[in-house]
Amino acid sequence: MLAFQAGDARAFEVLVRKHRTPVFNFILRFTSHRARAEDVLQETWLKVVRSASEYTPKAKFTTWLYTIARNLCVDRARKESYRQAASLEAPATGTSAEEGRPLGESLPDEGINPERGAYNARLRPLLERALAGLPEEQREVFVLREYSGVPFKEIAEVTGVSENTVKSRMRYALEGLRRRLAEFGVEGDLSEDGRTVAG
Repeated sequence: MLAFQAGDARAFEVLVRKHRTPVFNFILRFTSHRARAEDVLQETWLKVVRSASEYTPKAKFTTWLYTIARNLCVDRARKESYRQAASLEAPATGTSAEEGRPLGESLPDEGINPERGAYNARLRPLLERALAGLPEEQREVFVLREYSGVPFKEIAEVTGVSENTVKSRMRYALEGLRRRLAEFGVEGDLSEDGRTVAG
């Protein structure tokens, strides 16, 4: 970011390449609507460009970036009088390879072994339904932590609450997900080797 600030346009390309997918996944799970998420992602990168001169390295770049994305998501939600959210189980539209597949399955999922991939493919729609039922503040903490790998301290900075509040929201999110998944007939822990089934 400092290189981009100093006028290196190629540095911006590196930032976009590195952070586009995790930020898009966060926005998509926040908005539950692919077209809206793509719009917010574009707005996020435009704001990064416009605000580049204001960036100071007192916090990590990812903290600043997720704060921008989160604020744009919140602003967008406030501006809409109602939300017609597309379910992650709804068929995706776009490229023919993704056409007809559930939207939740079309999200990038790198580095997963075949058994875990099969387990996740079966569990993912149920997890997404359970996740959609969480209160927004719990869902955003869960998504930032488990889908984007953001540390609790940075989530606290992004959301503007204390780290203890973030940890509490994560605990409530996990409890809510376990309870909801149990209602769907999924038994067991949400984690495997220290990671939740989200990853």
